[in-house]
Amino acid sequence: MLFFLSHLKNLKNILIMDNFKDNRKYKTIGEVAKILNLINLKKGSLSTHTIRFWEKEFKQIKPKIFTGNRRYYDENSINILKKIKFLLKDKGMTLNGVKKVLNSKDSDIDELYNTSIKHKKIIKSKVLKIKNIISEFKDGKKNTR
Repeated sequence: MLFFLSHLKNLKNILIMDNFKDNRKYKTIGEVAKILNLINLKKGSLSTHTIRFWEKEFKQIKPKIFTGNRRYYDENSINILKKIKFLLKDKGMTLNGVKKVLNSKDSDIDELYNTSIKHKKIIKSKVLKIKNIISEFKDGKKNTR
């Protein structure tokens, strides 16, 4: 009887996991690492360990864990992971700083993200202007010789 119950439990888990995969509502840790572009530069492999580390550090990340400790992430968890990656990697914040931002009720991370994108565009346009000025200066120097 115990043998039958353990197989019944495994069958239930298989059906649940198949439902998750069919709906594509949930993503595996490898798929999330691809979405976040977390790649180990030395090995060229996906850095799934980074996601597991962030999972321990940030209580907002709550994957579904089934048989064999396979993690499945919903859209909300993926968005939180995107924000964490942005704040840590792009903004250069510390873990404690990111925790404060995520725990803050009045802070809008999306606005912070959009502001950063605007600043990148502004910086890019300024760099292009400087590049044009330098090339005009070089052309002017060539013409005077």
